[in-house]
Amino acid sequence: MKKVRLVLALASSFVASTTFASIFADNVVSYNSGSGFAAGYTNPAVALGQPNPNTPFGPVTPFNPPFSSSEMVSVGVNGSLTVSFLTPILNNPANPFGLDFIIYGSTGFVDADYPNSVTDPLASIFSNNTGATRVSVSSDGINFFTLNPSLAPVVDGLFPTDGSGTFGLPVNPSLGPGDLGNLTLAQLRALYGGSAGGTGFDLAWAIDSDSQPVNLPSITQIRVDVLSGRSEIDGFAAVVPEPTTWTLALASVAFLYRRRALR
Repeated sequence: MKKVRLVLALASSFVASTTFASIFADNVVSYNSGSGFAAGYTNPAVALGQPNPNTPFGPVTPFNPPFSSSEMVSVGVNGSLTVSFLTPILNNPANPFGLDFIIYGSTGFVDADYPNSVTDPLASIFSNNTGATRVSVSSDGINFFTLNPSLAPVVDGLFPTDGSGTFGLPVNPSLGPGDLGNLTLAQLRALYGGSAGGTGFDLAWAIDSDSQPVNLPSITQIRVDVLSGRSEIDGFAAVVPEPTTWTLALASVAFLYRRRALR
């Protein structure tokens, strides 16, 4: 029995390392600040790795978003940021809500009862991009395909980051301001379902230059173009598969080991 627990522990460690250590962007391919960017927020390397869960004024919450130049890079009109992943992002319909990656920004909810962290009736947000963005993806770094703009949300919008949540786990994209108004932080976190927030995207939204769907099994690069407004970007993450997937895998490992031990 001790050996079974050891096998499970080792398997859990492997799952954790392969699932979480490799889900964030690893390299900046290109960066163009564009026009109207936030002065001083021009270091694209800060968008690599896990977003910072803390600020100088306390933990990152949906009411206290990241704000320093060491956390975010700014992209203005006609600007762009392209990042790459060592571990390809898979197009997995079984992911939570069918989403495959998340982009984290600088948006926060207006605190209608400061400092008690309560959204107003409209779930108003601040520091969001009120303009338009284009998100493109590539599997080879040469051919990029745009995610259908009628489906892809604006980068640096809903949902504000919650540093206490799980990066790589998306918020239910069907939620909107009508669901988020007049809520406390605890109530918001309940709706977030353990997520660290961010804006989720699905590789199934990829289209070619003729607006026809493109089947991309996986991608290694993401490019964000700002068409209007301004976006601050804190990080990128591949969506983490549902925990039940890994639970079944671990159970299988334990079952096979015990079966061999009993022979």
